[in-house]
Amino acid sequence: MVTWKDVPTQYVDVNSVRFAYRELGADSEVPVVFLHHFTAVMDDWDPRVVDGIAAQHRVIAFDNRGVGATGSTVPADLEQMGTDAIAFIRALGHDKVDLFGFSIGGAVAQMVALQAPDLVRRMVVAGSGPRGGGGIWKMPFIVGGAYLKAAVARKDPRHFLFFPRNAEGKRAANAYFERLAERTTDRDKPISQQARLAQLRAITTAGMHASDDLSAIKVPVFVANGDHDLMVASEHSADMARRLPDASLQIYPNSGHGGVFQHHETFIPQVLEFLAN
Repeated sequence: MVTWKDVPTQYVDVNSVRFAYRELGADSEVPVVFLHHFTAVMDDWDPRVVDGIAAQHRVIAFDNRGVGATGSTVPADLEQMGTDAIAFIRALGHDKVDLFGFSIGGAVAQMVALQAPDLVRRMVVAGSGPRGGGGIWKMPFIVGGAYLKAAVARKDPRHFLFFPRNAEGKRAANAYFERLAERTTDRDKPISQQARLAQLRAITTAGMHASDDLSAIKVPVFVANGDHDLMVASEHSADMARRLPDASLQIYPNSGHGGVFQHHETFIPQVLEFLAN
C-alpha cells in the first residue's frame, strides 16, 4: 500500500504554471484536498494525518503557485491563492471536493468556498481564523522571535511556533519532526524567500482586511485549534466557528498552532467521522 512517505510526486500544467502534487488513499467519490501552512511545502504535512485520512478518502496534497516545486511566484493576497487552488482542483477534473486547510491554508480554504461554493462539500479548518481578525499584525514579530530562538537553539522555528515549550509540547515537537523525516526520497523543493515574504504579506494584509461574510459559506465546517496558539489565537478560531452557519469547534488541550498534529490520534477519528456524515 502506498503511503505518504513513498507516494510519487506528480505534475499538472494549469494556466501555464506547472503544479506539483501527490495523490494517494482509498477510492472516494469526493477527494480531500490539503492546503498547507505558512512556509510549508508538501513534505511538511504530518504523515500520520495524511495517511490517517487517506485510509478512508482520496487525498490530494499540492504546492500552490510559487510554493516548493510548483512554478511561478507566490501572490501576496489570499484571494489569488484561492483562485489558484480552484484552478488546480478543476484541472484535475474534480467538480466537488472536501478541503483540509491548516493555518494560511485554512484562510485559503475560506477563499475557495467563497469564490466557488459549488466546488466544496465540507471543510476542515485548523489553526486558522477569519479574515479581519484582530491581532494578526503581531505575526511578523511572533515569527521573527521564533526564528531568532530557533537560530540560537539550532532548531526548526516550528518547535517554538507550533508546540508549547513545556515537557509535553517538547515531546510532541520531537515526535512531529521525526515523522516529517520519514520520507527520504523524492523530497519537495524548500520554500523560497519570495514565497515566505509574500505569504507573510498576505497574512498581515488579511488581518487588516474587512471581515468576510462567512454566512455565505453554507457547507459544514470542522474548526480545530490548540488552546495556546501563538500564531492564530484560539479565540479567532472560535469567532470563525460562530460566524459560520454550520460549524463545530474543537480546541485541543495543552497545545499550540500544531495542535492537530500533537493530538493526531484524536483529530483523525474526528475528521473521519465529520467527513463521513
